Amino acid sequence: MVTLDIFSDPICPWCYIGKARLDAALIEAPGHPFTIRWRPFMLNPDMPAGGVDRRTYLETKFGGKQAAVDAYLPVAQEAEATGLNMRLDAITHTPSTLDAHRLIHWAGIEGVQTAVVSSLFAAYFTEGRDIGDREVLGDIADACGLDASVVLRLLGSDADKREIVEMDATARGMGVTAVPTFVVAGKHAVPGAQATELWSKVIAEVAAQDRAAS
Repeated sequence: MVTLDIFSDPICPWCYIGKARLDAALIEAPGHPFTIRWRPFMLNPDMPAGGVDRRTYLETKFGGKQAAVDAYLPVAQEAEATGLNMRLDAITHTPSTLDAHRLIHWAGIEGVQTAVVSSLFAAYFTEGRDIGDREVLGDIADACGLDASVVLRLLGSDADKREIVEMDATARGMGVTAVPTFVVAGKHAVPGAQATELWSKVIAEVAAQDRAAS
């Protein structure tokens, strides 16, 4: 098997779009050689624990209401073209994603990482839920087969906070400056929300190389 490390943040709309496009290619190649690992990258590493008002965040980030609207227009268009029901108007809060990344990390240990990532994206972009809220994270954990009581107890502690911050720093040290960034076999970086067709070609090439090596 070949590792596919995906550096992502669950409040990044392009990460959601990029995942959907990759998923479509993986569905077309059921015998694909990838072992997928989700890696933390925080778009807002200095975000306060309670998050901020979504409108204030966007207008501050992009320099005003119209600039924010203009910045998100292609997001909405590409999401629709990809088949995602992204309800950006339902999002009222921009959270810190430190706890969400901790949950993703624990889900990886239990073998349900992609399910948790999928649920976080859907909760935030489709349902407008606050994925910085620990009760919401507990619900997602439970729905994905994790023990919600254990997850909530861990979230109430400092477990793996430092590790997530260090992994985020390591990603930046590797040259990851934006997400999504996909790294194939620890060597080849594929940045951005690439088209399903590109992923189909990558999967075919990697599978051929994997067969030749074995």
